[in-house]
Amino acid sequence: MNDATALLFPALILVTLIYGAVKKVDLYESFASGIKQTLDLLVGVFPYVATILVMTEVAAESGVSDFVTQKLSPVFKFLGVPPELTGLIMLKPFTGSGSLAMLSEIFKTYGADSYVSRCAACIFGSSETTFYVSAVYFSACKKKSVGLAVTVSLVASLVGAIASCLLCRIM
Repeated sequence: MNDATALLFPALILVTLIYGAVKKVDLYESFASGIKQTLDLLVGVFPYVATILVMTEVAAESGVSDFVTQKLSPVFKFLGVPPELTGLIMLKPFTGSGSLAMLSEIFKTYGADSYVSRCAACIFGSSETTFYVSAVYFSACKKKSVGLAVTVSLVASLVGAIASCLLCRIM
C-alpha cells in the first residue's frame, strides 16, 4: 500500500469530523443512532438469510443439487454453455462464496486461460446471488410477493450466462 492510500481513511475521518463541527452535528449521537438502525436491520434480515443458507446446504448434502445439475447439463450444452458450468450457474443464485469456490475449482481443473474458465469468469461476474439479495431487500419491504422479481432475475442470469459463453466463443 502506498503512502497516499494509507492516508485516505484518516483523511476521510478528519473531513467528516470537520464537516460535523461546521454543521454543528452531534457526531457521536449520529454514529450511535446509525449503529442502532443497522442492528435493527440485521435482526430483521437474519431469518431470511439463514433460511437461504440452510436451504443451500440441505440441497447440496441431499444430492438434489447434483441430480438437477446432471439433468440440466444437456440443456445448457444445447444453449451453448459448456456442461461443466451447469453447477456454477445453478449455485450462483444461492451463494456467492460457494460459487466463488466452484469458480476457483474450475480454474484449477481447466486452467485460467481455457474457454471453460473464461466462460465461468464471465458467468460469475454477470450474475447475482438472487435469493440472498431478495432475502435482504424484501425482508425490509412491506410487500412480500417476490415471485416476479426472482423470476426475472433468474431469467436475466440465464440469458447472461448464454451471452457470456457466446461472447467468449467469438472473442
